[in-house]
Amino acid sequence: MFDLPESQSSISDLEEQDSYWMRHALGLASRAEQEGEVPVGACIVKKGALIAEGWNRPIGDVDPTAHAEIMAIRAAAKTLNNYRLLDTTLYVTLEPCVMCAGAIIHARIKRIVYATTDPRAGAAGSVVDLFSNTAFNHRVSVCCGVAAEDSAQLLKEFFRKRR
Repeated sequence: MFDLPESQSSISDLEEQDSYWMRHALGLASRAEQEGEVPVGACIVKKGALIAEGWNRPIGDVDPTAHAEIMAIRAAAKTLNNYRLLDTTLYVTLEPCVMCAGAIIHARIKRIVYATTDPRAGAAGSVVDLFSNTAFNHRVSVCCGVAAEDSAQLLKEFFRKRR
């Protein structure tokens, strides 16, 4: 586990952390798939420590808002006993949708790292880019492409099996 605050990490350390935590998120995505959900996983890290995780649960929870990011944000807020998730990084296997991007902004998450783009609903640049909108009072740093092929393959296989 990494224990240096992200602001003190070198670039290579940050890349190593991103890879490590994205692998964790991919494991959560596999859990979603095992439960019959679209395989998307997310985890939230603060100062190198895991504080929350989530995976897609809209079918199982009968809740259209139960996306992996929302589940992780809810858990992180409870862990920190604060609705503001300052100085955290959210790792997610698929580009956030508009709903999740809005929640990320409102939670004041510092940074998101996502694996693969979502050309149908992505709100970090694929369809719209909420994170670059200067009208919001909070800015989120965005990194994409970490383990992109693995995430895309997991999603493709899931939908191939369903057809």
